[in-house]
Amino acid sequence: MYKKIMVPLDGSQVAECVMPHIETIAKKSAAKVELVSVIEPLEIPTRGHIAISDDEIKQIDAAGKREATKYLDQVSTRLTKAGIKVETVILSGNAADRLVRYAVNNGVDLIIMATHGRSGISKLFWGSVAEKILRAVDIPVLLIKTATCETES
Repeated sequence: MYKKIMVPLDGSQVAECVMPHIETIAKKSAAKVELVSVIEPLEIPTRGHIAISDDEIKQIDAAGKREATKYLDQVSTRLTKAGIKVETVILSGNAADRLVRYAVNNGVDLIIMATHGRSGISKLFWGSVAEKILRAVDIPVLLIKTATCETES
């Protein structure tokens, strides 16, 4: 069975579609769940002069980390109340790269994540974090298609 399950979350309701699956699998296997959020670096396209200072970028990054911490703590509390061991992790960098590196270097047995199910030009333009992870790891990955998830509007 699984000992450590990584769950990438981006703060969206779509990403949280995995929660019922996590609860079921984590309870049956007594696995620890690691809720992971990645803060991507702020990129400001400019021509010539920078429109924002380094201090302002640091403040924006710090605010992003505070929001991610608050969000992961809320999700963690729900899982803890359900009797699941939970840890939260915040990473910085490219989401797919950092999630792959974290999973490989931290003994993750299973990755459970939502997929937006994009295809065609949308997938080409936006890329797919889920697809990149799936192709890069030798760890089982459970992808939950969000079209099957009911979200509140």
